[in-house]
Amino acid sequence: MASSRTLSNDQARRIALAAQGFDTPRPAGKRDARHLRRVLAHTQLLQIDSVYVLERAHYVPVFSRLGAYPHRLVDDAAYRAPRRMFEYWGHAASLLPVKLFPLFRWRMAEAESHAWGGMKQIARERPDFVETVYRMLAENGPASARHLEDDAPRSRDHWGWNWSDTKQALEWLFRCGRISVSGRSGFERVYDLTERVIPEQWWRAPAVERGEAHRLLMARAAASMGVATEVDLRDYFRLAPGEARTALRELVEEGVVTPVEVAGWPKPAYLHRDARIPRRLPARTLLSPFDPLVWYRERTERLWDFHYRIEIYVPAAKRVHGYYVLPFLWGEHLAARVDLKADRAAGVLRVPAAWREERFGASGDEIATALAAELSTMAEWLGLSSVAPPSRGDLAGELTAALAAT
Repeated sequence: MASSRTLSNDQARRIALAAQGFDTPRPAGKRDARHLRRVLAHTQLLQIDSVYVLERAHYVPVFSRLGAYPHRLVDDAAYRAPRRMFEYWGHAASLLPVKLFPLFRWRMAEAESHAWGGMKQIARERPDFVETVYRMLAENGPASARHLEDDAPRSRDHWGWNWSDTKQALEWLFRCGRISVSGRSGFERVYDLTERVIPEQWWRAPAVERGEAHRLLMARAAASMGVATEVDLRDYFRLAPGEARTALRELVEEGVVTPVEVAGWPKPAYLHRDARIPRRLPARTLLSPFDPLVWYRERTERLWDFHYRIEIYVPAAKRVHGYYVLPFLWGEHLAARVDLKADRAAGVLRVPAAWREERFGASGDEIATALAAELSTMAEWLGLSSVAPPSRGDLAGELTAALAAT
């Protein structure tokens, strides 16, 4: 699969941004379900994470592309009929378009290979208990683990993973595809039988054969990334190397992707046949750590020379940029990064720290002005009345002045 074309890193960066939907301005006026569908056409999924320092992870990529949209667009699509998204393990825990449900039946059928210890243990050692939990849902309807709780002891070996036996059984059944997430109570999953959650059209659709599912998922990853290495592509839906490589060879043979070289990249890349290199990139947005554009940190570093890590679990004294840091995308560049916290009690979007990227040629004042406008938009979206200026970082002074002027 020798490459016959070479791209500059600048071209690869522009292709990646266009593939993720950043080559068009945010829509003006009311945002509706059509706009959400366009976002999902670019991202394929929304990753879910429990961190609530700023906002839940699955809402922020939609904001990054649409601006201040109503949160109910995502909630309605995921948890109200007619459902257009469902929860499953795509790129980690994710919201996925319901039409992809048949493409993940192979993963459900192979839950033993993908589940972790506690779930597998309870399935092996207490299968009767698992079936009891399933029957309770079948007979009584949707419920959370808390509502189904028995008096089983909890393990407290690891903070955040002290799941009861009931929760382990539910998560095993969820992994197997026998039950699905019908809603959320706060952030707690509410489960029901899959046939009562997934629309009948997709529930009854034949499962896509394993190899074909890998080919289709790799094709979707390629379309959403524009240009990427084999490792980048298989990370998108967390696919195993062997099947992903086979699928990639097939996509090359079919002309869906073309091998290319990207200047400075150590490994071959693959260009999707629909990839575009836009002349203009109007983006001005903050990116979640879980946004598909930046979630694979090695690719982010290749495209922008931007070393990015989540420092939530780093001791405060050792953090470099802050607790919950978001990159600021301006045009085609990651021009800055800001530590953010939504102080809902005070109605304030707090910015503990702000940092500029020295490799980006604009002045600190220019970056700060653009960033201040985006922070104001985010505060409005979150229902916060003001933005508190930063106290730390090499962009703190300019951003403080820019916020005062907005």
